[in-house]
Amino acid sequence: MISKLRGRSWQEIRFRATQEIANLSMFLWAPSPGQVTAGPLAVLPNPKTVAAQLQATPYAAEVERLAREIMAHRFPLLGLTVDTGPEINWRMDYPNGKASELRYMRRVPYLDFDSVGDHKNVWELNRHQHLVLLAQAYALTRNRDYLIEIQQQLESWMIANPFMRGINWTSALEVAFRTLSWIWIWHLASNEMTPELRKKLLTALHQHGCFLEHNLSIYFSPNTHLLGEAVALHALGVLFPALPRAAKWKALGGEHMLAEMRNQVRDDGSHFEQSTYYHVYALDMFAFHLLLNPEAPKEYRESLLRMAEYLNALLGSAREIPCFGDDDGGRFFHPYGAKNQFGRGSLAVASQMLHKDFCYEDSDAQQMAYWWLGPFRNGTQTPPFLGTRIFLDAGMAVDTYGAIQVHLKYGSMGPGGAGHSHADLLSFTLRDGEEQLLIDAGTFTYVGDTQWRDWFRGTAAHNTVVIDGLNQASSSGPFRWIDQPESALESSDPLTVRCRYHGFSHRRRLIWQDASTLIVVDEVDGPPGEHEVAQMWHSPTPMQMVSPACFRIGLRAKLWANPETSREYGEGGQLGWMSPAMGVKEVAAALRVFKVGLLPIRMAAVIDFESRYTEWQPEWSSL
Repeated sequence: MISKLRGRSWQEIRFRATQEIANLSMFLWAPSPGQVTAGPLAVLPNPKTVAAQLQATPYAAEVERLAREIMAHRFPLLGLTVDTGPEINWRMDYPNGKASELRYMRRVPYLDFDSVGDHKNVWELNRHQHLVLLAQAYALTRNRDYLIEIQQQLESWMIANPFMRGINWTSALEVAFRTLSWIWIWHLASNEMTPELRKKLLTALHQHGCFLEHNLSIYFSPNTHLLGEAVALHALGVLFPALPRAAKWKALGGEHMLAEMRNQVRDDGSHFEQSTYYHVYALDMFAFHLLLNPEAPKEYRESLLRMAEYLNALLGSAREIPCFGDDDGGRFFHPYGAKNQFGRGSLAVASQMLHKDFCYEDSDAQQMAYWWLGPFRNGTQTPPFLGTRIFLDAGMAVDTYGAIQVHLKYGSMGPGGAGHSHADLLSFTLRDGEEQLLIDAGTFTYVGDTQWRDWFRGTAAHNTVVIDGLNQASSSGPFRWIDQPESALESSDPLTVRCRYHGFSHRRRLIWQDASTLIVVDEVDGPPGEHEVAQMWHSPTPMQMVSPACFRIGLRAKLWANPETSREYGEGGQLGWMSPAMGVKEVAAALRVFKVGLLPIRMAAVIDFESRYTEWQPEWSSL
């Protein structure tokens, strides 16, 4: 305990001491809202009106299909389908067959895989977002079987997870997600619930609010954790004004949401955690807060608009988000479908709320915008931006030439220990229309396997240069990096970026010879002696060798390596893996192009999108 307190301010020590006293007090004397009642949540759209709009759509059919799976206790979670059987063990990590004990929440070692399994697998089920989907299915079909299942699962959960006992109380963010799910269940189905369950649910919401009030992640994880907790606390205060502490929650949650918009969103609209996936999370949280707080300051709206504009640039013409940094597989609302398309629903919401014509389709709006906002105007098909856009705070460059799009990450890692960043500086992803050519490998796991956690966030899992087999930063646990690299943008024409780490300097240039040929030039300098410099190239589909120095990637593109280099190709093994969703690991293709010698070393690669070249002899002096 003493070692944990070293280096902390007196303000933090006082906050944590007060927090633990409040927690013990609540644990011994569980808070009760007394004799209060709550009616329909008039701030949110009428469920019957929304359901009428969605009748007979592919979205409604998909909701019913998922609902049938959930009724059979086959839960689509992250990238897995979890079959719990008739009785749900709410503290069980089903994929790994590990269950945790029912004890005071502070005594549950939720990060210890050997003791509790992978907490992500447990928490995702206990967010109860699947119950929101059942409530939506009930609104769409009026099938009472869905309502009965909701009631049974809520009763089961409350018995198995007493207030502040067990793994499902160890994270305030997870309490917040569950709170938001229960708010939606109340809105969509509470009128049809028994009076006894309504009372139990209202009491449980009150207890969740009391827990959040005293456990906001102000010091522990002042990032999307704090956002989720604050937006849930504010929502309780706004939507359930009869609860005893509603006014306090509304003020406290709202205060933190406004403050975190200033703290976490940078001038270019990017989220400070340096994770494109978490940017979507944060945008949705800020948007939902604006929905419940329409009087938010002008500056808040402007920052939210910049967040949406940054996301719009990331999605590009394919409208799929490139993965940089951690991807935890979840979503603020409706975590179903292709995760790389989640940003589409976020842009639909932002378009409606901010009166901005971002590109989205009606099917995108059905996931969130209908349920949040009710009637809406149709989306537009705005042409994609052509050329290069630089987002200085994010350290992200987006090159768009017709259907070809490059995302190059040159910015620094995230704040503090950069817990959700990867050692991926100067890496880039590449797509040609709907086809992904070069990808980020993904995340796969947080705490389930240390070796794989380190591999997926390591430098070699990204389309950048690896020097002497080193990562650009040193791992210090699953959510911390030390010895972080420095980086800088040197030029935007041609796009030239540099990073420095462990005494080495890596400079990368991306040169468009024309709209169908991309030249990548890497220059590495550093300490004397012999060193190995390797370019890494990762593709979701097998590469076909055309010649010893040429590989076909995708349907029509070719990647040409410097003929003077050595090359190693693999699918799986030590080189080629990808994680399309949390918890899923699949074989991918990887090409390692390397040279050993004295520094400086210069290497080049050419990516030709029309397969025009039969042989390539670069003029090094011109690069």
